Amino acid sequence: MSNALVATQAMTLPVAGDSLDSYLREVYRYPVLSAEREHELAVRLRDSGDLQAARELVLSHLRFVVKIARGYNGYGLPLADLIQEGGIGLMKAVKRFDPDYGVRLVSFAVHWIKSEIHEYILRNWRIVKVATTKAQRKLFFNLRSSKKRLGWFNREEVESVAEDLGVTPETVMEMESRLSGQDIAFDPVTAGDEDDTASWTPAAYLAAPAAADPALALEQSDQEQHDNSDLHAALAQLDERTRIILEQRWLSDRKATLHELADRFGVSAERIRQLEKNAIGKLKKTLAA
Repeated sequence: MSNALVATQAMTLPVAGDSLDSYLREVYRYPVLSAEREHELAVRLRDSGDLQAARELVLSHLRFVVKIARGYNGYGLPLADLIQEGGIGLMKAVKRFDPDYGVRLVSFAVHWIKSEIHEYILRNWRIVKVATTKAQRKLFFNLRSSKKRLGWFNREEVESVAEDLGVTPETVMEMESRLSGQDIAFDPVTAGDEDDTASWTPAAYLAAPAAADPALALEQSDQEQHDNSDLHAALAQLDERTRIILEQRWLSDRKATLHELADRFGVSAERIRQLEKNAIGKLKKTLAA
């Protein structure tokens, strides 16, 4: 079953758009398939890529997508969008379903439906991602149901939840903090807002990096050029051998070893080290003058 098949299914399926009630009425028009009919359609799809069989499998299972999506209403996202994402997961499940597994399609599809809904919630629930690691994603969808009362967890509750979910207590506390926080605008909502709340936005108290100030950036660039000029002038006062040693030891992308330079100039590695040490001392005096 190709990606083109999934696209074809999407174009011919009901869409949870502006009229959610109409969509739900349309979805529940399609009857639940018997085990025999489901197996027959799955075999036709697997063996011959029958698009009509795929469409019937998807349509007959959309009611299950609606049921699963309703379980995620508490995240404040539109139910129509949750259903739509769950429908994508259902189509992926139909694409991968093998009738020889010995299970019904709905049991196989639950994972794919929930996976797509989870991804959608994590992308859209907050501006800033609250769950990036596997442990955090697990906590995100289980922490609320683990709360037995309002308010913050105490230490005993933190450890109990951590044990139940197989994560560390620190991960539980971090996720609880993230879920309890709220997104705020970086700048005041309205330009020229004289309300006291405007002074609490991050733009009012976060310092800009030095690179964002043109004057500071220019000053830093001038200082770097001045330092480089002084360094090259100081190097020019050294004899050629000593200058090469310093350049190869400190100014090259690939720093030469003492033994490599010793072989080059026909002296001992200890002599190279002495020349290097003396040269650095001269440079420091010259640059400090």
